[in-house]
Amino acid sequence: MKTNFDQVINRHATGSVKWDFIDRYQNMDTENLLPMWVSDYDFACPPNVLEALHKRVEHGVFGYSERDEKYYSALTGWFERRHQLTIKPEWICSIEGVVPGLSLLVQMLSQVGDNVVVQGPYYGSFAKIIQLNQRKLLENPLQEDLEAGYVMDLAQLEMLFSEYRPPLFILCNPHNPTGRCWSKEELTQLLALCEKYDVMVLSDEIWADLLLPGSTFTSVLHLDARWHSRVIAATSASKTFGLSSLRISNFLIPNSGLKGQFVDRLNAHGLDVFNALSMEAATAAYNGAEQWLDELLAYLAANRDWFVSEVERYLPWLRIVPAQGTYLVWIDCRALGLDDEQLKHVMTDIAGIAPSMGCGFGPGGSGFIRINLGCPRSYLEQAINGLLRIGAQ
Repeated sequence: MKTNFDQVINRHATGSVKWDFIDRYQNMDTENLLPMWVSDYDFACPPNVLEALHKRVEHGVFGYSERDEKYYSALTGWFERRHQLTIKPEWICSIEGVVPGLSLLVQMLSQVGDNVVVQGPYYGSFAKIIQLNQRKLLENPLQEDLEAGYVMDLAQLEMLFSEYRPPLFILCNPHNPTGRCWSKEELTQLLALCEKYDVMVLSDEIWADLLLPGSTFTSVLHLDARWHSRVIAATSASKTFGLSSLRISNFLIPNSGLKGQFVDRLNAHGLDVFNALSMEAATAAYNGAEQWLDELLAYLAANRDWFVSEVERYLPWLRIVPAQGTYLVWIDCRALGLDDEQLKHVMTDIAGIAPSMGCGFGPGGSGFIRINLGCPRSYLEQAINGLLRIGAQ
């Protein structure tokens, strides 16, 4: 039985960050805004995951829990089937989220005052964990490309590596907010530079399963094993299956020495206990939600096609940036000639939507917005109607 992704589920008064806390996190005061910002679904999670959770809750005992063989085989089997990527169970380190894990790795692999490189526009939490850990954010801006969306500026990156000698590079692949999937060739060139200048790569690959038709995902772990000693990949079922509040992620660390250091750091912070429901949900999703995901990807692709066609037809002052992955759309609003505060005003007070403002993704995001397409089509229709009101002003 196919999932009805057009079904509208009321998320108000559920503690939803996206729906109930726009004012706190976005500083947008209007209660009637349509939330298009936070990157989570407005869909129910896969039915088999709900069934597994109900069964586990009915058991009624929630003592200390640990990942079992089923958890590991579900994770490794998923990557083998979906990405033709062989993951060894001994590489896997679990922690409650990708961002907390990246933060611990920043602490582990750099010193206070060190530079950490990101590619802008960048996910805001990267800046947060770098700066709050008293490191310096060193930005290598992506270059805009009309066909690909964005490309890496490798010449500029080599200059930064040579001049500033950063120990760490945080990669986002597929890239949030632009939706760019980095090719094998690009990643190979990137890792060659990292090898030359002795830079570790932390690759946030949480969006790996969410590809647009015809696109492929290449992990840093797909590349030559010679680079395995300097790459760590972060994954999670949360984005793929809509399980963000069931906090569990996996860091894939082929280098046994680095893995041992990371495990020690987890233990030092008391992060050695695992949530029974999180493990149950992830295991069920990886083992039995493949058809659900295929149906969802088709729906998300249709959402994007419809949204892009409406923008191109009726809203010529917006430009949709090409993408290969994610369920996000990165929109260039610079033709409006507004600064970021003015852009925020027209989006909220005229269009009645709450997007992620591009300026929150660093200097390269100024004049852009990010909209979440992981929702029923009726929400997108409402968003287009709101954007039309801007053009009518």
